[in-house]
Amino acid sequence: MTSYNMPIDINDFTAVCQQHSAEADYPLAQKIEKKVPIYSGNDLRQAIEEGNTRVYASEFAKVLDSGPGVFVVKGAYANLDTIKNMSQVFKRLLELQKNSQSTDHFAAAGANGRVWNVFEKSACLNPQNFINYYKNPVLQLISEAWLGPHYQITAQLNVVYPGGKGQQPHRDYHLGFQENTTVSSYPLHVQKMSRYLTLQGGVAHCDMPVLSGPTQLLPFSQQYALGYLAWRDEAFKEYFAKQHIQLPLEMGDAMFFNPALFHAAGNNLSSDIARSVNLLQISSAFAKPMESVNAYKISREVYSTLAKMRTDNALSKTELSAILSASCDGYSFPSNLDTDPPAGAMAPETHAQLTLKALTANWSESRYFNAIDVHQEKRRS
Repeated sequence: MTSYNMPIDINDFTAVCQQHSAEADYPLAQKIEKKVPIYSGNDLRQAIEEGNTRVYASEFAKVLDSGPGVFVVKGAYANLDTIKNMSQVFKRLLELQKNSQSTDHFAAAGANGRVWNVFEKSACLNPQNFINYYKNPVLQLISEAWLGPHYQITAQLNVVYPGGKGQQPHRDYHLGFQENTTVSSYPLHVQKMSRYLTLQGGVAHCDMPVLSGPTQLLPFSQQYALGYLAWRDEAFKEYFAKQHIQLPLEMGDAMFFNPALFHAAGNNLSSDIARSVNLLQISSAFAKPMESVNAYKISREVYSTLAKMRTDNALSKTELSAILSASCDGYSFPSNLDTDPPAGAMAPETHAQLTLKALTANWSESRYFNAIDVHQEKRRS
């Protein structure tokens, strides 16, 4: 299956999602709840201490790939003081952010308390709490089970206040952050590959009964090959609304899922629970190139020549596209979403898009240089 534009089919999707999880398939789980394997953090810590982690790693990979695509670890953090101390750091970061320009493009202004790059910010604000939180070997075991070693953690705090509205069902990074026109430009095998490059997780920083709106999940939906093109379709949204499940979590529990799983934050129907989750997005080392290339430097060097060639009609449309792909960063990420929020889309403007805009509008060299300096600076943390 390598076609770019195979038609999505709700019947095929339904057949995928109607699979069941058998206890015999996940013998290390304490139980299966609503198709989702539930594991014990104490069991994992014992396996780590005994050096018997491969069986868990193998089972986690099976769950995420060919299984329901999601699992829960009860008591992923044994010491709840670690969670409470980090929650105080999060509270302080929210206070510091109140007067900033930071936005949450996943919800209406003020609906959520979101801190972008809370991973780095928490390390800077309280190094000791950061160490205590992320030295958890359970987190390492699960990350390596899906991604292998040398992964990179990023994290965002999300607090949904009482009455906060949920999300539409979606898939996540990478291709879940792109519009369908962009997704369809990738061959299907690349769309399928995307789900192997990241791991989504969430650590509960409070008790989260279903009333508070924990994540809505559609088990097995990550297996649908065309899902990155399907999640905006109304028929798929309707199916999700009828068939999704939710699991209550307690402080210190963690949930991990395949980024291609259809999911959505639920409505917080409680009157007094500020649902607080540290959202983990863990990336494969293979998402990095072999050499460091300064694309901004390259584009500064070639801009005047490109502009002249375009004015002289010495570049065809396809040649211009090719040279921009080669010389500019055409991907929106990584970026600093505090200072580089998307404008009317899920992803910020790229270096390549900015350069094309400049060439099309015949910007002067100085104007272009100023623009890419600003663009580069706002992407830095």
